[in-house]
Amino acid sequence: MPQTVSISEFKAKCLALVDRVKRTGQPLLITKRGEPIAQVVPPPEGEKPTPWLGCMRGTGTIVGDVISPATDEEEWEVLRD
Repeated sequence: MPQTVSISEFKAKCLALVDRVKRTGQPLLITKRGEPIAQVVPPPEGEKPTPWLGCMRGTGTIVGDVISPATDEEEWEVLRD
């Protein structure tokens, strides 16, 4: 059975009550003058979003020599006299 709380108490403690529903997984029934008017339920269990850090891992390939310069040294203007 869900925990019951009055609308005035819910208004005063909304953030704490919603956090408790998420943390415990227990629904919360909100009443007004003893009549149920709303129910707060925890979110459905779902897949967590894929983190963006490392999401491209394994998609690239190294082609050729990555240590040597891209062009011959003779083509470098800075080395010309």
